[in-house]
Amino acid sequence: MNEADSNKLASALDQLGLTKKENAEEADLVVLNSCVVRQSAEDKVSHRVSISQEFKKDRPDQMLVLMGCMVGPQSENLRKRFPAVDMFVRPQDFDPLLRQISETNDLDIEGCISNYAQSDPGISCHVPIIKGCDFMCSFCIIPYRRGRQVSRTIEDIVSEASILVHRGVKEITLLGQTVDAYGHDLDENVDLSDLLSHVNEVEGLERIRFLTSHPSFMSEKIIKAIRELPKVCEHINLPIQAGSDVVLERMRRPYTNDHYRRLVDDIRNIVPDVTISTDIIVGFPGESDQDFQDTMKIVEDMQFSKVHSAEYSNRPGTIASRQLKDDIPIQVKRERRKMVDALQQTIQDTNNRRSIGGHHAVLIEGRRKQQWYGRNRNDKLVYTGTNKENLRNSIVEIKIEDSSPWSLTGSVTKTNLG
Repeated sequence: MNEADSNKLASALDQLGLTKKENAEEADLVVLNSCVVRQSAEDKVSHRVSISQEFKKDRPDQMLVLMGCMVGPQSENLRKRFPAVDMFVRPQDFDPLLRQISETNDLDIEGCISNYAQSDPGISCHVPIIKGCDFMCSFCIIPYRRGRQVSRTIEDIVSEASILVHRGVKEITLLGQTVDAYGHDLDENVDLSDLLSHVNEVEGLERIRFLTSHPSFMSEKIIKAIRELPKVCEHINLPIQAGSDVVLERMRRPYTNDHYRRLVDDIRNIVPDVTISTDIIVGFPGESDQDFQDTMKIVEDMQFSKVHSAEYSNRPGTIASRQLKDDIPIQVKRERRKMVDALQQTIQDTNNRRSIGGHHAVLIEGRRKQQWYGRNRNDKLVYTGTNKENLRNSIVEIKIEDSSPWSLTGSVTKTNLG
């Protein structure tokens, strides 16, 4: 989401006539876009702001801006911590910065900026469709920083998708903190399935993905849209976070282990060739050995295509930070994460071996270590080194000949599928 926000702002700045500098110290404007999903991410941003403040001592005319989730409704504390920062910009609230730049340079912002679509996208591009989140998961700081759910209109999103396709994009990933809650805040009666249907009609677009989903909003209507719309890829990121009902309740996740299992069964029954990835937090306050075994059990049973695991870290300002004691030792958290990762590595190795001999349509994104690489519709990374032809930005058919837990490898059998 932050990467997409950065690209949108970069497009607007480009339309205002600014040019990018490779060296931040030489720039007239430096914008640091912050992520605070974990304490380590916020610490990294704080360190970078401190470095930028030091460089600014030699460039007092340089404008330094801190943007993103680190900036909440009140920025007084940030102003005290970072006195050299000229402006604090909340997530996706570009207008104050753009207007100041326009006024300083005597520009007409309305006349210069026609849209926020990424000006120089690659073959694949992210498009935010809903910002904020109405859930208050006890471990998450995002709702406090990005605010309540606000959906863009279907017309606005389709317009951006069309512009991106005109600029060479073939695959779009629709983004949201709870992407399947799209449309619930709009006056018109629309949801993510309706949006998928409209984006599916964009001429020249080859593939559509979306993330991150929430189990509470993954409806049968959305699942059927994945099955029926030819451009929508058969992959869903569906975070469970924990396998224990006790821990899920402490996390304020409004579903149970059983509900999640039944939802996955429904998805796989409706879309048989779907892959499902998930997010897991280990070491949440109060997580017992049995609670952790419940998480290991659901990872084993669900056979996810990927598991994004993380150790719980205390985030000041969250419900968990205020009400729960961070009582799981760091070493225990680390060992539990390693156990989840080891189990998932075995699952991925077994699942990927089943792909050997099959033929996969792969959108080639680039070249790495003398091999072309891209992803198939199930979001699996695929490599091929058997074709010297320039395959970048094309969809090719690859026969899978080898696998690892992390990727598939094969030879090109057909080119220019898309």
